[in-house]
Parts: sequence; structure tokens; C-alpha cells
Amino acid sequence: MFSTSALSRLSTSVLSRSSCRFGLNSSNTTAKRFFAQGAASGGHISDELLEKLGNLSTQALVDGLWVMGWPSAQIDGARALSPEMKCVGRAVTLQFVPARPDIAQDKPAGGESPEYEAFELCGPNEVLVMSSVGPWESVGGDIKFLRLKQRSIGGLVTDGSVRDTDEIINYGFPCFSYSTTARQGPAAMQPWSCNSVVKVGSVAVRPGDAIVGDQDGVVVVPAKVAEKVYDIAHGREVIEEIVKEELTKNPGPPGKYYPFMSGKIKVDSPLGKLLATKGITPENSNQFEGTANW
Repeated sequence: MFSTSALSRLSTSVLSRSSCRFGLNSSNTTAKRFFAQGAASGGHISDELLEKLGNLSTQALVDGLWVMGWPSAQIDGARALSPEMKCVGRAVTLQFVPARPDIAQDKPAGGESPEYEAFELCGPNEVLVMSSVGPWESVGGDIKFLRLKQRSIGGLVTDGSVRDTDEIINYGFPCFSYSTTARQGPAAMQPWSCNSVVKVGSVAVRPGDAIVGDQDGVVVVPAKVAEKVYDIAHGREVIEEIVKEELTKNPGPPGKYYPFMSGKIKVDSPLGKLLATKGITPENSNQFEGTANW
């Protein structure tokens, strides 16, 4: 639900049509929209599918989207604060804008600020995605992010920086950022909207998209195609494990089997014949020539 002050801000921005804010209902399935903009969310990802996506590597997910012809989905520059950190969750988005005195005045103050609205939407199955105005600007530190610890958040991802790094690591939730900084964020930017479509790095993120992060980076899986991405990516990982197993037993150049293109593996190729020995055929896999279902 929108706060009274947030709705007031909306009513004063009709002429500019540039400060529309979006939110999801309690089931996270329906996006509200204002003016001529499209729906914020692209769909709902179940907890079951979210868990399955989290069990895949980020590179498999990138490959799955690439095979489908979708644009780059990796948030370049977002790196884990600590090597063991991994995250998976549905995106809750927060948009920062460059600081201006009138924006600071018009933005809901205190606990009704858009950033705290976003915080309260987060839990174990959500990842807070914070769109910064620059890579070195601080999106927050220990006092603000204590609330995220209390919410047992699934993760935080930003194309900006965070401060109080040691304390955030101690909080225990996964955090992926461009870098760390001692700067104060409010001098450079203000939080403006919660759960709108945002640009993070060079990637668009919609509320409800799956966010998966590991040591290779952070990937955005659009909710609308999440099931199909999983099918492709999981199939690729199964095949890659078979190839690695074969090359371990019979050392040699990997070019005999790899790389391969999903949906284009030929049955009579060395890889196709290897997969047949493991029971993987066009009858049960969409990785072969003529079986692509995307």
C-alpha cells in the first residue's frame, strides 16, 4: 500500500509524468500502474522455482538467456563482499536519483521514505536491488542495513557502493556491490521510488524478477521467462557435467564435445553419441537439433 505522503507526491507529479511509482499487491502477482507506463512486474516466480534457479550457476543462467536471444542479464561490477556469499530471491527495487533540494523536500521523510518502504517488502525470499546514480556513491551502511538483517533478507544487490563493510559482512546477509566507500550517500543522491522498473549497471530489473548471485556475479532472470530459462540452463549444466566427467576419464582437448549450442546438438556428433550413453536423447532433452521449445 502507498502511504498518504507518497500518494500526495504522485498527485503533484501529473504534469511531469516522470515520477510514477509502482507497487505489488500482497500476493506479489498484480502490478499497479499509473498514467501511460506499463506494469512494473513481469509475473510471479514460485518459491519452488526460485529454489531451483538458486541451485544453478550464474553462468548457466546467462547461457540460458543467451540461447533464447535475450539481452545481457549480468549486472556488471556487482561483486560479493565476502567470497562465500550467494543469493537468490525475487527483486524488490529501489531507485535513487541525483540529489536536489526540492527532491529532498518532496520525498516522503523518515520512516515513510521509499527506501524504508522497500526494506519492509523484503524477507528471506527477496533481494533488494538498489539502483545508484554512480558506482562510488553509498546506498547505505550499518544503521540502515540493520533493518535488512532483522528482516532476514535474501540479499542486497547494487551498482553503487556500501559503507561500514565489516559490519555488513557480520550481519550475515549476502551483499553484492560495485565497491565499498566511506562517502555519505545523501550528499549525492536521494531514494525516490520503490518497486519500479530500474536500470542497474546496464540491465533492466523488474520487481519480482529472480536475482541470483555467486562468485561470478549477479544475474537477473526475468519472471516472465523464468521457467523456460531454468529448463535450458539446467539441461546445459547436466551436459557440461557429463563432458567434464568424460574428459577426466579420457583426457584430451575439450573441442571434441565443447562448446555446444542448446537446441542444435546433432545426434550423430561426438557429443550426441556421448549423451546417448547416459540416456540423454532428443526424446527427453530440448538440447538437440529440432527439439528447441523456446
